[in-house]
Amino acid sequence: MSERVWEKYLSERDRAVYKAAGYGGRIGVGIRPALLIIDVQYSFTGDEPQPILEAVKQYRTACGEEGWKAVGHIKRLLEACRTKNIPTFYTVSERRKDYFDSGVQRHKNFRHHEKSGVAGTRGTQIVEEIAPIERDIIISKRKPSAFFGTPLMSYLNQLDVDTLLITGSTTSGCIRATVLDAYSYNFRTVVVEECTFDRFELSHAANLFDMDTKYADVMSIEEVLEYVNGLPARKEVLA
Repeated sequence: MSERVWEKYLSERDRAVYKAAGYGGRIGVGIRPALLIIDVQYSFTGDEPQPILEAVKQYRTACGEEGWKAVGHIKRLLEACRTKNIPTFYTVSERRKDYFDSGVQRHKNFRHHEKSGVAGTRGTQIVEEIAPIERDIIISKRKPSAFFGTPLMSYLNQLDVDTLLITGSTTSGCIRATVLDAYSYNFRTVVVEECTFDRFELSHAANLFDMDTKYADVMSIEEVLEYVNGLPARKEVLA
């Protein structure tokens, strides 16, 4: 793999600590993966590819062109997973109109006039280029982790999943929160680097570094496609 996105942010001290302490071991992958597409909805990508400072004029939470670049990679991975009957889960971040179900988060990150996260609006629709099909599973969530307050864990148990391929947004928020819970539940966890995005370049790089250091294997899209394409097609489990 080419130089990692976080390399330019590491000091010589950090590199020395990383090496001396032996961080960055590989968890590896299993044989029964599931694909998680976290919050790839218009409120996080914008309606079309635009520089981020333009995109946030429409949706405050938009990530701009980086989001749309990731959508292209997610589409490639999604198509490969479907040929192998790998279970696919989408999450959608959505709220009721008064944002009561956001709890304390509404005081930190929301504006009172903001409506793009309200359930049923354009902002909460999954991006059309990677739209779910009938057999896919859509999970509505209120908090960063795809696990918190949702039936995701029970579905993964039912499907006997041992590996999670995690994609979507944002790297520092919902991706990281989901990865930490996946790690805590002892899943083999892969973050697909090119399939994740964030509105802040530093947050994206630093969180990929931290997850790869301690909680997951951050792999390139090409590595993950090679893994998926090498799996036998799974018996249809969601029919």
